[in-house]
Formats: sequence, C-alpha cells, structure tokens
Amino acid sequence: MAALTATQLNNLNGTTSTSATSTKSDAGSEDRFLKLLVTQMQNQDPLNPMDNAQITSQMAQINTVNGIEKLNTTVASLSGQFLQMQTLQGASLVGRGVLVEGKQVVMNDSGKGVGGFELDGAADSVKVEVLNAAGHVVDTMDMGAETSGRHGFTWTPPSTVTDTTGLTFRVTATSGAAAVTSRPLMADTVVAVSTGGDGLNLSLLRSGDVAYSAIKAFD
Repeated sequence: MAALTATQLNNLNGTTSTSATSTKSDAGSEDRFLKLLVTQMQNQDPLNPMDNAQITSQMAQINTVNGIEKLNTTVASLSGQFLQMQTLQGASLVGRGVLVEGKQVVMNDSGKGVGGFELDGAADSVKVEVLNAAGHVVDTMDMGAETSGRHGFTWTPPSTVTDTTGLTFRVTATSGAAAVTSRPLMADTVVAVSTGGDGLNLSLLRSGDVAYSAIKAFD
C-alpha cells in the first residue's frame, strides 16, 4: 500500500479551507489521518506491508503540518497584541515635537526659524536658501563644511522680511565639483495617533498623516 500523498495530507489538514473554518478542520484532521492510516494497514498487501519507517514518516508529516499551522496562529495573535501595545504607547506621543522630511521653515516662540537637513556624504560647502510664499529667495545662509548625517539650523529673519508665513527652504551641498544628496527636515508636532495597514500612523500638525517609521527624531 502506497504512503499518503502530499495532497491527502493537505486535505486532511484543511489547507484548502478558509480561515473561518480552519479551527474546526484542524480539530478533526488527526482523527481522519489515523482512520486513513488504519485503513491502509488493514488493506495492505501481506507480501509487501508498510514498514515502520513509512508509518513514522507519515506521522511526522501530519505533526509538522499541524505544528506550522499552530505557529502561524500564534504569530498572528502576537502581532495583533504588539500593534495594540504600540498604539497605547503611541498615545503618549501626542503633543511631542518631531523631525520629519519637509521644507517648511517653522517659526519658534522667539521669532526665529528652525529647520534641518540630512546629507548622504560629507560636503565642503552647504548653503541654505529661505524662500517666501511666492518662491523667491529672501535670505541665504552659508553653513560651511558639514559631515554626512543630520544637521539643524536656526534662522534669524532680516529686517527686509516682514512676513514669515509660508516660508520654505532648500539646501545645496557640494563636495568639490560634485553635488552631495541632501534631504530637508522640518519640525512638526504630533496631534493624534492611529493604526492602519501594518503599523502605527501619526497625525502631524503641518505634515498630515505619516507612518511612525518616517519620523527622524523626537523632541
């Protein structure tokens, strides 16, 4: 008598069933397996019977499939619990200041603009230009040489700038004659948290909804 096929094992373990009925299918899979195995042994060829290795192999297969299904259920449960814990912890972030990718110049309580940038490599010349709402350059800051990584700046508006609403900035970095890739960073504030997809999302005052993983730093 031939050993159980992979298809028979899959059918026994309900792998073609939906998740809503998987629990019920799993509960009777071992009974069905044993009944089928006993039937095989009762109807086997006396001159060519199943050996112990075949029986042990089939028992190991059914146990392995059941074990994997139970492991998947456990992992899914742990993932749900982790997301709930992350949401509760995320609630404590409401009101916190964060740093995210963005080009807005944020004015602080002292009337100064703050921002930052991230460099992919060292630069011997970094320049930050501040632009008004119309996109015209109203001031330029020479930051000099900077190493790779994250950097911040504080900008004091000159007397010629009377309107600080809608200000943005751009960064130009070079190393010799080669341009160095940079990303502008802006300050923002967490106003709410929510869960969506596979993780935690933060609602920011200026940037809207962003993934938790998009946050560069917390204040």
